[in-house]
This record gives sequence, structure tokens and C-alpha cells, in this order.
Amino acid sequence: MTSDTVIQTRDFMIPGDTPDIELHVRNKRPAGRENFGEARTVVLMHGATYSSGSLYDTPIEGYSFMDYLAHAGFDVYAVDVRGYGESTRPQEMNLPASQSEPLVRTETGIRDFTTAVNFVLRTSGIARLNVIGMSWGGSVTGAFTARNGHKVRKLGLIAPQWVSDRPIPLGAGATPGGYRVVRAADARERWVGAAPQWKRDTLIPDGGFEAWLDNTVRTEPDPTLRASQSIRAVNGPVQDIREFWAVGKPFYDPGQIEVPVLLIHGEWDVDVPLALAQDYFVHLTGSPDKRWLELGEATHMLVLEKNRRHAYDALAGFLGEA
Repeated sequence: MTSDTVIQTRDFMIPGDTPDIELHVRNKRPAGRENFGEARTVVLMHGATYSSGSLYDTPIEGYSFMDYLAHAGFDVYAVDVRGYGESTRPQEMNLPASQSEPLVRTETGIRDFTTAVNFVLRTSGIARLNVIGMSWGGSVTGAFTARNGHKVRKLGLIAPQWVSDRPIPLGAGATPGGYRVVRAADARERWVGAAPQWKRDTLIPDGGFEAWLDNTVRTEPDPTLRASQSIRAVNGPVQDIREFWAVGKPFYDPGQIEVPVLLIHGEWDVDVPLALAQDYFVHLTGSPDKRWLELGEATHMLVLEKNRRHAYDALAGFLGEA
């Protein structure tokens, strides 16, 4: 990506709707510009394990997804809901995981995302904006849009969750406590393991995994976990997989989304298989303009892979259209 545009970065800590909870919102925009309007304002929402900073603001080959959108003329915001990234951790995360129920259920994620959207609308002086969500973030943004369509101009979804008649990887295993410890350093094997053997070495650009790993563990407050390149991830999204998606019970009705939708899916996504994403797409019966991009040679983590630029271009073009 080449551009002479200077990018301004701002970080906000905004009050959540629960005492002692603050939410981290990062903003990137072309420097020297204040008014972007509805078409050029977008809020990003992360998935169930990694924060928005980890997914959307890790520079690979010189730029992140947030950088790309800012260079394309967008006022782009990325929110971490409680328990993620630089947002406040629930107090229960300071105790052993077994001492609490799964933390940060999807409804809590929707509340925090709503707080962030309202902050952006209020400070920008606009009535609607664009939204992008990935994986669990697709559940948060999809449900938010179904309930608050008047606040959303267009919706971008990357591998959104949907009901499955097969075991869902994140939903497997023992009954979860409040949170789990994820060794991010071990993520590469599972990540590239979704690709055919002969394609694994070229899936992530050179230095990309290392940059992502550093950026991901940087915000873990526990120094011992940080030293072992591990993070804590709340288990509310996992519990919701078990109570909704894994038992054929939709968390929300995609048919109630009444704004244009672009769904992006990766060919090698094992977390959201092709048939599942197609079934979700069919259920978007209320959208006046729904589109699909199937990205070849891409996994669930396509926003950080070699073919990510195709997804970036498609999302920027879709959101920027009149």
C-alpha cells in the first residue's frame, strides 16, 4: 500500500454501562480532517478470542486493516469489549477461572458495542455509521444491527457465527469457567493447519505472525502470562456457542437485518465452514442488497493473511458506495 496520507491515531477510554468498566476505542483517520459523514465512518468489532487491536491493527507488510481504511479516507474506530485488549477486565478475571460463570456473554458484548457506537455517533454528529464484525463479532454486530438498524448504514461480516449440526471447534471441551488461558505462541499451528500442507508456509506474510503475536500479548495485564506469550480470553462467547449455535438455536434472526450486507468467507475456514456461511447468507432475507465474497486460499484469520487485501478492497468499496 502506497499513500502520502498522514494518519492520525487517537485512543479513548470511555465509560461502560457497568461501574468500574472502561472500554478502549482506537480511532485512525487522515490527519487534518474532521468531518467524514456516514459513508466514511466505520466501527470494527473483534471475535471471541483476540482483541480488535490484535486483528485489525497489527501492521503486516507495513500496514494494518485500520491503516488501510484510514488511507482510503475512512474515520475508522475499533472497540474492545470488556475483558479484551486494553479495556477493563471484569474483577472475576483476577480470581481462578473456576470461581465464576463464563464471563462476557454475547449480550454483554452487544451492550459494550452499543456504548462504543453511541460514542462515535455522538462525537461525530452523525445518525448512522458502517459496522464490520468478524466471527463472534459477527454475532455482536449482527444482533446489534437487527435491533438498531436505524443506526447502521451498511454491515460487513467476516465469517459470522451461525447454527451448526457439526461440532464447533471453540465450543468443544470441558464446561468452561469464567475465562481460559490461550497460548498465542501456539496459535500458528492451528492457524496454518487449516490450509493444505503445501500452502502453509506462504499463508502468512513474512514476519506477520511474529508481529501479530507481539501485538496480541502486549495488552495482557498479567506479566507471567505475558512472558509465556499467553493471554486470558473470557468464556462467555464459548458458552453462547453451546447454548445457541451448537444446538440449532439462532442467537438472533439475520432476517431482521434490513441494511446492505457484504459477507466475506475464506476457502479454508474450519471454524465457519462454507455450508454454514451459505446457510447464514440465505437467512439474510431482510437485506435490500446482500453480497458474498469467497476468498481463495484464506482461513478464519483472513484479515491477517496473504490475500487480505482482496477483503480490504471489497469492504472499502462496499462501504464507500453511495
